Amino acid sequence: MSSNIPSVLAGDLSSIQGNLDIAGEAVDFSSAEKFADAVECVRKANVDAVDLCLPTSMHAPVATEALRAGKHVLVEKPMALDGAECDGLIAEARKAGKILMSAQVLRFFPAYLPLIEACAAGKLGRPRHAMFRRRCAAPTWGAWLTNKAASGGGVFDLLIHDIDMALVCFGAPESVSATGHEDLTGGVDLMTAELHYASGLNVTISGGWHLPSSYPFSMEYTAVGDEAAIEYSSAGRPPHWYARGEDHVIELAGTDGYQAEIEYFVQCCRTGSAPERCSPESSAAAVRLARLLEGARARKGEILPCQL
Repeated sequence: MSSNIPSVLAGDLSSIQGNLDIAGEAVDFSSAEKFADAVECVRKANVDAVDLCLPTSMHAPVATEALRAGKHVLVEKPMALDGAECDGLIAEARKAGKILMSAQVLRFFPAYLPLIEACAAGKLGRPRHAMFRRRCAAPTWGAWLTNKAASGGGVFDLLIHDIDMALVCFGAPESVSATGHEDLTGGVDLMTAELHYASGLNVTISGGWHLPSSYPFSMEYTAVGDEAAIEYSSAGRPPHWYARGEDHVIELAGTDGYQAEIEYFVQCCRTGSAPERCSPESSAAAVRLARLLEGARARKGEILPCQL
């Protein structure tokens, strides 16, 4: 493992936390190699693959070193800070002949799988409207998140999940528009984005950091077609299916999305199979769209063409 915090190297992960407010636990690292530098770790560690959970600005340089050192790479989302960095990583992975995958974990979350499957199978009918929302207070568990050079900003880091999900379910839009406000030092980074499709479909992506510290992290979606609708909220409402004569809660598998994501990556490494379920090219498209939406927000609602 790589860290420059002695207590973490010793196995005390209680200071490690994320948006879901789940603190780490004590882990026995006595048998593990320990490094204080991430680049040294990926170069020298005697492993086949690495899972990079680093500030976003470190994704491209450290993943590049890992691929050049002959390691398969699972890199946290967002894949990199911009499309050019993503393209560079994809090229490095092809050159090295190694698996590269970005951890867009919603693709493996039980609550989001029914939505993905319904869209893929056409169960909603012709899509009419969709909404994705993700929001919380500005995080205090990592000072790097409020440093735009390190994280890309709160909206970029947070809403990348929903941007990726919109692309998975509905493909790239024809044009986009967005409004919102950014004040990272004040703990605010907010966006309401609209993805406009040639079919008439409109997808809204909304949220960011803009709530009191006592407000819990939340995520939700609604997708409506001319034959059915599906809805979910982390605030106690499991995925629900609505259709003509149908109204029921969708039974979910008891699997953990993070574990499923890692297991899929490991299986791709073992078999040498491309991660088609979560390809690096699709994760790069999410980064490009996120950056385009940030640009659209700066234009205060102006509709911009989308070319990913």
